[in-house]
Amino acid sequence: MSEPQVAPYGSWASPITSDLIVAGSLRLGEIRLDGDRLYWSEGRPTEGGRNVVVSWKAGSTQDVTPAPFNVRTRVHEYGGGAYIVVDGIVYFSNFLDQRLYRQAPGADPTPVTPEGPYRYADAVWDAGRQRLVCIREDGSGDGEPVNAIAALSLDPDSYGTVLVSGSDFYASPRLSPDGRHLAWISWNHPNMPWDGTELWLAEVDEQGQVHGAHCIAGGLEESVFQPEWSPDGVLYFVSDRTGWWNLYRWHDNMVEPMCPKSAEFGLPQWVFRMATYGFASVDTLICTYVERGIQVLARLDTTTKKLTPIATPYTAIGGLQVSDKQAVFLGGSPDAPSAIAALDLITEQVQVLRRSSQMDIDPGYLSMPQVIEFPTSNGLTAHAIYYPPQNKDFVAPEGERPPLRVQGHGGPTAATSATFNPGIQYWTSRGIGILDVNYGGSTGYGRAYRERLKGNWGIVDVDDCAHGAEYLVQQGQVDGDRLVIQGGSAGGYTTLAALTFRNTFKAGASYYGVSDLKALAEDTHKFESRYLDGLIGPYPERQDLYEARSPIHHIHQLACPVIFFQGDEDKIVPPNQAEMMVSALKDKGLPVAYVLFAGEQHGFRKAENIKRTLDGELYFYAQVFGFELAETIEPVAIANL
Repeated sequence: MSEPQVAPYGSWASPITSDLIVAGSLRLGEIRLDGDRLYWSEGRPTEGGRNVVVSWKAGSTQDVTPAPFNVRTRVHEYGGGAYIVVDGIVYFSNFLDQRLYRQAPGADPTPVTPEGPYRYADAVWDAGRQRLVCIREDGSGDGEPVNAIAALSLDPDSYGTVLVSGSDFYASPRLSPDGRHLAWISWNHPNMPWDGTELWLAEVDEQGQVHGAHCIAGGLEESVFQPEWSPDGVLYFVSDRTGWWNLYRWHDNMVEPMCPKSAEFGLPQWVFRMATYGFASVDTLICTYVERGIQVLARLDTTTKKLTPIATPYTAIGGLQVSDKQAVFLGGSPDAPSAIAALDLITEQVQVLRRSSQMDIDPGYLSMPQVIEFPTSNGLTAHAIYYPPQNKDFVAPEGERPPLRVQGHGGPTAATSATFNPGIQYWTSRGIGILDVNYGGSTGYGRAYRERLKGNWGIVDVDDCAHGAEYLVQQGQVDGDRLVIQGGSAGGYTTLAALTFRNTFKAGASYYGVSDLKALAEDTHKFESRYLDGLIGPYPERQDLYEARSPIHHIHQLACPVIFFQGDEDKIVPPNQAEMMVSALKDKGLPVAYVLFAGEQHGFRKAENIKRTLDGELYFYAQVFGFELAETIEPVAIANL
């Protein structure tokens, strides 16, 4: 073995290239079980981000969705629950026209809803009445779309029949096994689903109408998640009434806890059809929960209430679907790309069915995550994951400390996990450390930690990102003069706020980030239109807070280079949010770059654009800090450099 070459941090040559990352990479999700056949969705950057349903049986996979169909719903804009499978027939929402389609095996898709300003999501099959029951979003009127639970008779000339209406939002319509009862979740402005939701239960008569609806759990300050019926017709759900999202069931007209634990069995409902548990039998439930940032798979005996962890190689588990023989999920581990995995419930052996990427990287180039806790404002502790530079071919000159790129996740009500992310390894293998911060407001640490951000967005998240970076500087692990911060969406706001209101960071990258909170409050979609009420304060009553925390109004305090990446079709954070900042920074004479992608929405899905963001951000920092790049990268135009 040759001795490692001595070279400055940031200039290391790496086999983890942007081309490798986007080549054949997939966004896997939306797992469904139908008899002995499995289904999942694949988002394919090399096909312009098109989402395709794939089926698997006995080791053989095949595409179900023909081009140009794109399986994706825009209900709540974020979607989820875009398709279901019933006896081999796929019912799906098509992204272009938002109509529902029916696709029988070997046949072309045919529409089952008419053209019009309607969207559909989170459907279940009503076998006794031969119809779909789903969330319907009606955009035909003025003002906000109207959400309801509707029944679809599969008549291509009908938009469906409304079963339940009156609340601002609905999710998770679930029919009992005998079809006689319907459960669902609802909530109203200004709440988000992780703030407070209500769980409703009603009877369904022979004509399919809903009667006698009554609320059995939840409220303004209790978040209910994922109602599901057991095989014998008992309603289960997740609630955070104790401060932790735990499992419960509705039994003898009472709410009964299943296994109280200081762990999170629930998730923030950003999209439909999220699942953390399912039934293998009447008395066996397979579930997953987060404890200290690590996700665990477990078996719950519903009779004895004994919870038994199941050993897997995964630290993150999503989209769990369960049958009597297996549990299928999207598994993530620190050292390999995420994959669709099936756990045999008898042998507890795991079979990998589909990897998100075929990249096979020598472990010598991989940085292993270090879960850390660090002191932050008000005597509190915050959480993060640190990835030190790692490349078996290089070492830095003696005494040099690496640059650090701090990442703030989106949401902001979300979380990051210690799983393999080729985008992170892209940086660490070049000699740049990564700090992935689960700032106050993140999920996975209980309701109290999640509510640290209540009224404090732009303060708590910024403090935690800054204190995390400063902690690593104090530990002697990174260079305090080369700290940068990056984030997308809400993380983009945290990035811009940190660059504006703190002096910790020397440069940054905003991916479709918010710069003007007032503009966001006035120009965003229904799902998030009152989100800021909880994060900042009611608008317009507290317009003073919105202006005080908006980077665009405090450009005089921002004194370092910034690069912006933006999609021109983004409806969640419109392009004008970035363009106002770019114009102001240009006028101020600061180095600034702006990369606008045609045809992209909120989050980039096209391979060439994902590649461009990775390389473009690296190029930007190389120019700002003056380190040589090991490869040739297409330059980014930087004003005022």
